[in-house]
Amino acid sequence: MAFVFPPHPPAALPVAGSTDCFPVRRVFCVGRNYADHAREMGAADQAEGREPPFFFMKPGDAVVGGAGEIGVAYPPLTNNLHHEVELIVALGGGGANVAVDAAKDLIFGYAVGLDLTRRDIQ
Repeated sequence: MAFVFPPHPPAALPVAGSTDCFPVRRVFCVGRNYADHAREMGAADQAEGREPPFFFMKPGDAVVGGAGEIGVAYPPLTNNLHHEVELIVALGGGGANVAVDAAKDLIFGYAVGLDLTRRDIQ
């Protein structure tokens, strides 16, 4: 297969304590799952009918990784860039309609992530 220009390399992150890398295909996210943050963003409390968490995806190439200090380029007209520390659950397998008791067998490992959001356009 010929490409009109070279494709980006596959997204991957280093695995701690190993020379191997973890391939990143998609990033599944949960929003509005932390009550204090939901209130900060203007959502009502659970007792007042707070909206349930929602799910969305980001492409694997949205992930930036490496060692040491890492720079992340973002659009220069960003006026309100928020950061959130996230718990990452890295899945080594997948499926649909996985039984709750079988879900833990799909987990490869855990990591800490830093999510950046342009609140001025969110």
